[in-house]
Amino acid sequence: MTDNTLLLFTPSESVPVAAQHQITATQVTDENRISFWPQYFGSIPQWITLEPHIFAWMDRFCADYHGGIWTFFTLSNGGAFMVPETGEDSDESSWTLFNPMNGNDGEMSAVAAGIAVCLIAYSHHACRTECDAMTEHYYRLRDYALLHRECQAIMRIID
Repeated sequence: MTDNTLLLFTPSESVPVAAQHQITATQVTDENRISFWPQYFGSIPQWITLEPHIFAWMDRFCADYHGGIWTFFTLSNGGAFMVPETGEDSDESSWTLFNPMNGNDGEMSAVAAGIAVCLIAYSHHACRTECDAMTEHYYRLRDYALLHRECQAIMRIID
């Protein structure tokens, strides 16, 4: 390294390396659900169609999905996604998804399933609208997915 080369990232000695790369998810409160879509996606063309497209992807990929309420999450890196809720009277602790476009399947938690279908929907919406902001949302969520404990199952579905 020469004298005029700047380091892109200098780790703080007081913060463990793993924590420096951590992205956290925070559930959106019921009171803030109404502002979720316009706040995070309002600058993206046709943003109003994102939520029904996510439902449609889940319906296409999961035979056991029959609609329902979804929980919204924001990410510490500026991203956002949604997760299908499992009913209180349901013993569904996992979802089985099958992507007919690549032939891959996987059993995963509701969170991982939500991440996977949101990534698919975000990718398609970014291509359809040619919107850089939508592409950024995809990569923010993908960065979170890469750190998720079910990363391999998510990546198999979206491959």
